[in-house]
Amino acid sequence: MGRMGQTQELIEAPLSTEELAMRYRALCDDPCFANVPGKIELDVWGRMVMSPASTYHGRVQANLTYKLKGVLGGHVITEAPIATPTGLFVADLAWASPGYMTAHGSESPFMRAPELCIEVVSSSNSVRELAEKRDAYLAVGAEEVWLVYPQSKRCEFYGKHGPLPRSAYAVDLSDIFS
Repeated sequence: MGRMGQTQELIEAPLSTEELAMRYRALCDDPCFANVPGKIELDVWGRMVMSPASTYHGRVQANLTYKLKGVLGGHVITEAPIATPTGLFVADLAWASPGYMTAHGSESPFMRAPELCIEVVSSSNSVRELAEKRDAYLAVGAEEVWLVYPQSKRCEFYGKHGPLPRSAYAVDLSDIFS
């Protein structure tokens, strides 16, 4: 029957984390998507969600990368793909310890979230989307999630039990918006 017999005609239920990961790896290997600007995420149904990033977004992301690496050492991953039960999300930044990288560094996407996941908020983000991502990263192993708001120049920190008054990661964030 050839290829047609192997192709699923429609998605009848939300995809599993493993199915989302498999679809994401296929996208990464597809030359048609090699030069797509912005990042590609997959929702629980396998649909692509794309987000453009501004220059200022990139600057804040770069400033955070520099700060995290300088203070925490370890590994900073930009555009970190993370498979979760609610979708395959790409954290703007993630920080991972050497131990995490030894255990999970070769995965793409990550099947467990790095210790720290960071979203730099864009005007295209919704409150619901950010809450979904935050909860998804925490559900698959992140110790903390930071939401960084470039326009209002503020940061929110979350742990497994909700909002945190400050991060357990002692990083001075006072000049990341410059």
